[in-house]
Amino acid sequence: MGYRSVLESSVLDPLSHQIIHALQIDGRASFNRIATVLDVSEQTVARRYRRLRADGIIRVVGLLDPSRLGQTMSTVRIQCRPGSATKLADVLAQRADVAWVSLTSGGTEIVCSVRSISVERRDELLLQRLPSTSAVLGISAHATLHRFLGMRGDDWVGHGTRLTEEQIRRLGAPSLTGEPAELADDDRPLLDALARDGRASYARLARATRWTETRVSRRLATLRASGTVFFDVDLAVQLLGFRTTAHLWLTVAPADLAAVGETIARHPEVAGVSAVTGTANLWASIVCRDADDLYRYVTEQIGAIPEVRQLEISPTLLQVKQAGSILSGGRLTDPILSRS
Repeated sequence: MGYRSVLESSVLDPLSHQIIHALQIDGRASFNRIATVLDVSEQTVARRYRRLRADGIIRVVGLLDPSRLGQTMSTVRIQCRPGSATKLADVLAQRADVAWVSLTSGGTEIVCSVRSISVERRDELLLQRLPSTSAVLGISAHATLHRFLGMRGDDWVGHGTRLTEEQIRRLGAPSLTGEPAELADDDRPLLDALARDGRASYARLARATRWTETRVSRRLATLRASGTVFFDVDLAVQLLGFRTTAHLWLTVAPADLAAVGETIARHPEVAGVSAVTGTANLWASIVCRDADDLYRYVTEQIGAIPEVRQLEISPTLLQVKQAGSILSGGRLTDPILSRS
């Protein structure tokens, strides 16, 4: 593939982690801008990124934000018949409106994120397709009320050396400056191309859309500024040495929900945390190096929050899909863009 494996070449040094963090802040930041902030050459940044991506450790993906289109995201728990969850998880992972597909609870439960951009698409999945599937024993959908962590440059950064506050300021994180943009039918090729590679050049995007580069640039700028499209960074956390992940379902008093969510969002083990509907009103995604680390986190960090009344842990048995990447052998691969 033109590069030595990043794992074989020990490329995951502090500089590589800083490059990852820079992309988490702005997924389309140029190699030149990142290099200037990190005080290294542009060639060094480009080479490191390409090796990380070629080895399936990192992928930048452009995604639609349903909340900017007036729709809600939901974390869905699907109880399955023994032996049937893996096949169903693979089918769900092929849908463009389903992300973060995990097998939990010994392989009899699927936890996923549904981010349909229309009520019709959401209801078609949750009220028709899944209930009629013979493998499904039960479904509970938890609508996201508020995200404390997990989108728009506030991704999990517990993987290694972070940028300093001054470096973050110099990098210049993108901000929302406009009202949500209305999608058009001819946006689909652009959105599909960004879902495959959020860092695709304007020339590549122009070929995919059959637009001019100027039109691509303007349309993408509009979609970004409005928040309709954002750029996420998928990481193969197991290849970074984090082999234990889990979903936490916490119950706290409504008056304490904001404070507890903000506290948990500051923990380095946390990749995402949201206030949700349901019997558990707070959900968190946890990334740890091993089961001992997970135990210490739950007992020492969560256990130190007196407002947490109840906790359920769903350890991840297998991660099938992340925000926009399929996992194969623990490595990130291109998504399958099925919309049915």
